[in-house]
Amino acid sequence: MSAPDAPLPTAPARAPGPSLHGNDQQVVEKRSLRDYYVILRERLWIALPVALLVALSIGYYQAQEIPMYSSTATMQFERPERVVQNEQVVDTAVRSEVDLGTYLQILQSGRLRTMVAQSLTPDEIRLLQRPYLKDLAPGANPPAVGGLLGSMSPLSIRNSFLITITVNNRDPEGAALLANRFVEQFMRYLMENVGGKNEFAVDYLRSRAKELQQESEAAEGKLQDYRRKHNLVSLDNSMNIVGERLRTVNATLTTARLARLDIETLLSQIEKMQKENPANLLEIGYISAYGNIPVLKNNLAELNKQQAILSERYLERHPKMIELANSIDVVTAQITRNIEQSISDLRTQYVKLQDTEASYIKEYQAAEKDNLRLGDLSVDFKSLENQAQVAKSNYLEILNRLNQVTTSKNLENIPVKPLDRALPKGSPDTPNIRNIVKTSIGLGLVVFAGVAIGLSFLDDRVKSAWDIEGFIGAHLLGIIPELGDVPDTEKHSLVNSNRTSPGSEAFLSVYSAVKIQSKLDFPKSILVTSTIPGEGKTMISCNLAGSFARHGKKVLLIDCDMRRPMLHRHFKLTNEAGLIAWFEAGAKIPADPFTDASLGFTKVDENLFLLRSGGRSKSPTELLETAVFGQFIEAMKQHFDLIVVDSPPMGAVTDSLLIAERTDEVIYVCRFNRAYRKHIRLYIKQLKESKNELLGIVLNGLSPRRIEYYSNYRYYRSYKKYYGSQS
Repeated sequence: MSAPDAPLPTAPARAPGPSLHGNDQQVVEKRSLRDYYVILRERLWIALPVALLVALSIGYYQAQEIPMYSSTATMQFERPERVVQNEQVVDTAVRSEVDLGTYLQILQSGRLRTMVAQSLTPDEIRLLQRPYLKDLAPGANPPAVGGLLGSMSPLSIRNSFLITITVNNRDPEGAALLANRFVEQFMRYLMENVGGKNEFAVDYLRSRAKELQQESEAAEGKLQDYRRKHNLVSLDNSMNIVGERLRTVNATLTTARLARLDIETLLSQIEKMQKENPANLLEIGYISAYGNIPVLKNNLAELNKQQAILSERYLERHPKMIELANSIDVVTAQITRNIEQSISDLRTQYVKLQDTEASYIKEYQAAEKDNLRLGDLSVDFKSLENQAQVAKSNYLEILNRLNQVTTSKNLENIPVKPLDRALPKGSPDTPNIRNIVKTSIGLGLVVFAGVAIGLSFLDDRVKSAWDIEGFIGAHLLGIIPELGDVPDTEKHSLVNSNRTSPGSEAFLSVYSAVKIQSKLDFPKSILVTSTIPGEGKTMISCNLAGSFARHGKKVLLIDCDMRRPMLHRHFKLTNEAGLIAWFEAGAKIPADPFTDASLGFTKVDENLFLLRSGGRSKSPTELLETAVFGQFIEAMKQHFDLIVVDSPPMGAVTDSLLIAERTDEVIYVCRFNRAYRKHIRLYIKQLKESKNELLGIVLNGLSPRRIEYYSNYRYYRSYKKYYGSQS
């Protein structure tokens, strides 16, 4: 064989410390970036859905936040150039960071917030209440003025005399309105707190304003008393409310009446069908979709189908037919009860709709009476409302005059001016879709990596060469690739077939590793076992024996799995002769085993002979525990260079431990992602306690990509490409 076609090299044997190879101390795996890449890739379809679910859930939750708009207004403080000498004038100029900090505290004070709330007009209040109306429950009132102001954040811009006022609100126009209003009320606060306020005109205007305020409040009080007496919000609003109430009740009454008529029609149809043909009740859509009826119909159809099939094989009194008939009766009875329950529920709904319709009729009559009553109250209400409006107008006029006088007197002492007015934004600041997407993606990646890596720490099954050499503490003899493309009839004779493939090269690599690890000369015996069924133990036994036979050794392959013998099937032989037949015939060691009919040695290939199990046995330990079995193995070494014993899995029965006492060396087979590391470690410890020489472990069933990442088999792809081009 040329150099490029050399057998696949085994994974380099690491020199484990004292904590490995047979002790029970905790072993910590050291992983590289490539190992973590493999972990993420192997658990892609588990971690990815979880990560997507978490990311989408968090993103959806954040996207459902109430939209909030922010708007910012800017003020500028200036240093006056003149020197204030009048002791009655308060110098409000900003001369230090302390002054600026004082103004920031004033902006956040409850007094300024109250001034802003009191300055809002009814139209502005309705503007601020607009976002809350669509989510308002029936009969509930929108938030009060104090709850409409949102959050206000003043901020001093570093190394300047600029202050920004940012307001967050559910309405973009409301946010801009409140930001500008905070600026205006802050300036008003400064004007009202500077000196020069003791003039006669200011005192007169304030006195008159107080009188007019009392008159306005008295007129408003009469109007409010009238409203409370007759339970009115305002005449127009009350009439609108009553009118809307009439329309709503009328629409609801119509809907209830139509629903009642629909159920009444459906009940008539059901009663008619009950009299004429009750079997057709399931044709009514309401009944067929009620409760468990759809599932029960499907179950009944499936049972009828099974009955039709079984009726061709069994008579009516057969137990299966009787059991099936009973099941059909039970399902039919359940359907009948569900039909009766659906009709009962429909009648209950009909009665409830009758009661609802009657209550709506009463509600409509009461609304008509309220509408007539409001018409009678309209004359007196309009008169009181006009008086209140005139008194309020007079008060606002004198109050405006007072503000003009105060402002003109003290305007020159105000050290602040608005710089930029707040403007409504076109899009909300929260929820911020871009930030939500970034957060969701970042969280998804963290969850993806966390789930994948977390599962890798929880999963104790064998997946890599490190699991074998590091954790279990055994030599890795080789890695057998997944042979899904190879027919089952060829898997057990790959090394002896004319077909060259990466699979045959892998078995030859195991052959080389066994020769290197073995400390015994020929003749000798090797036991091949595994943890659980289905790990490829028999296939590896056949190909290992074939590898030695191919290299000139005379090999005997023994099927010691007497509970489930398989070797005779792979070589297309019967199983009359073999170990069990020889044992039952007296178990005499033959001088020439090839002529012993009870043993039935069969030559299956050049230098390769097969000893079958000779039948099945539920208690093969009677044979395996006898001294003659060990004598037989030793006697066969006079006729063969190598004896390969295929045994049952150690995790299923104890046969392998009994066989191991009669053999010289042991090879353990482990299939990728099948058996648990702790179990393999325990069984290997038991084998070592029986004074057997453990050659190592063969890792079976890895895909080409896993071989590349989980081991040092770097040439696998080149073999695959080379032999693929040859074929």
